[in-house]
Amino acid sequence: MELLPVIIVVCLAMGFNYTNGFHDAANAIATSVSTRALTPRAALAMAAVANLVGAFFGTKVAQTVGTGIIEAPAGHTGMVICGAALIGAIAWNMLTWWFGLPSSSSHALIGGLGGAALAAGAAVQWRGIFEKVIVPMIASPIVGLIVGYLVMTAIMWIFRRAHPGRARRGFRYAQTVSAAAMAFGHGMQDAAKTAGVVVLALTVGGYQDQGDDSIPLWVLVMSAVVISLGTYAGGWRIMRTLGRRIIHLDPPQGFAAEVTAACILYVATAMRAPISTTHAITSAIMGVGATKNLKAVRWGVAKNIVGAWIFTFPGAGLSAAAMMLLGRAILL
Repeated sequence: MELLPVIIVVCLAMGFNYTNGFHDAANAIATSVSTRALTPRAALAMAAVANLVGAFFGTKVAQTVGTGIIEAPAGHTGMVICGAALIGAIAWNMLTWWFGLPSSSSHALIGGLGGAALAAGAAVQWRGIFEKVIVPMIASPIVGLIVGYLVMTAIMWIFRRAHPGRARRGFRYAQTVSAAAMAFGHGMQDAAKTAGVVVLALTVGGYQDQGDDSIPLWVLVMSAVVISLGTYAGGWRIMRTLGRRIIHLDPPQGFAAEVTAACILYVATAMRAPISTTHAITSAIMGVGATKNLKAVRWGVAKNIVGAWIFTFPGAGLSAAAMMLLGRAILL
């Protein structure tokens, strides 16, 4: 197969990766910025570096996305499936970014792959999607809520006799570490997912052997650099939603939310599960906020976010399916 279609799909993958970076930049740094632990630009620079490093530790997630979601046929049809999936995911990212909704770029990508494959009549690995995507998608927000609540409760008990001013200053410094840990986890998860799609494109294009799920170094480096550039571009609309509109966070709460979300990302990566960094941090913020007062959490905003979560799979899937049908009519 000629090289040009592969280059086009790789460019689309990097376009998605860039939108993923600025769409999900808020995941790592919104709490640190809202508590004034870090300035916005310093937080973005730190998150970009941590994303870059984290990408090299997410090969298991990349292999799941590249080989465990769909079975794309070799040749032009498989290449159009990859391209349509990426365009559908990019469209969903841009739509939710415009409205300031922290939806999942990961689930947009997986929904795009599924929608494009179904429109093309290609096989979808439903068992893999259920075990590696649906179950973690449901479990991670529940775990985030519960663990976030427990971590914040523990912090409140341990520091119950601490001087409030000194404790706040200490947690502001600690948030530099917790935000970096969160950004590292984001790199492990999200840069790796894009690398998985690039490997899928290389396979169907005949530039990587079938059954070889290894991730070429140049693919990891490119994915890591592009998502870091996207992260540094920032995602201010979503940052406002996560950092201020759900609940007004103080430094201890921000630290608890980031530590909770980072731990969820690390466990999921070890299990090869491509979970949503957005789900992890948003549910952790809600759990942490609930320790203060259930009414302190703006559940109306939370309801809008959950709505975006629910519609991500079908929304991105339908967009990708439409692009697949259009691409097949024009190119195949």
